[in-house]
Amino acid sequence: MRLPLILCAALALSACVEIQQATDRAGRDTAKTVLPEALAVYFPQVPKALFTPFTNCVVDNADAAEVQALAADAITGVDQGTADTIRTVLARPETQNCLRAAAPTALGTL
Repeated sequence: MRLPLILCAALALSACVEIQQATDRAGRDTAKTVLPEALAVYFPQVPKALFTPFTNCVVDNADAAEVQALAADAITGVDQGTADTIRTVLARPETQNCLRAAAPTALGTL
């Protein structure tokens, strides 16, 4: 009797994980749509050739709450809060490492 119950619980847990992953991907995809505008408005020093690496590195290194805030900004529009969220993520060593790795490739396409 215990084995079927354990199997059902494992299947339910697996489905929850898949749903969480799909939700996270959707949120990150939506968050990526707001970054180019935010970069153009609040980070004019970023060359256009680096918008894609900046977008990917910021969203990939954002936590769930930051992704949620950026995804909401895709609906409501960019503002100072968007820029603050981006600055917070940019300050992380992981984000800076990501940018250092991506920038030479992106700039080589100029």
